[in-house]
Amino acid sequence: MAKIKITQVKSGIDRPERQKLTLKALGLKKMHATKEVEATPQILGMVRKVEHLVKVEEVK
Repeated sequence: MAKIKITQVKSGIDRPERQKLTLKALGLKKMHATKEVEATPQILGMVRKVEHLVKVEEVK
């Protein structure tokens, strides 16, 4: 599986609870926090739900 790097670029404040929980499930707790994860279908689905709050980069 490929790896992706997810960085939170916008705040979860004043967002629906579901989006806040998705950020938490991805392991993002603060602004500019970065996590490197496997690009599984489950992770990509979560990223799609909060794509307006995160930046995604492919790791070589």
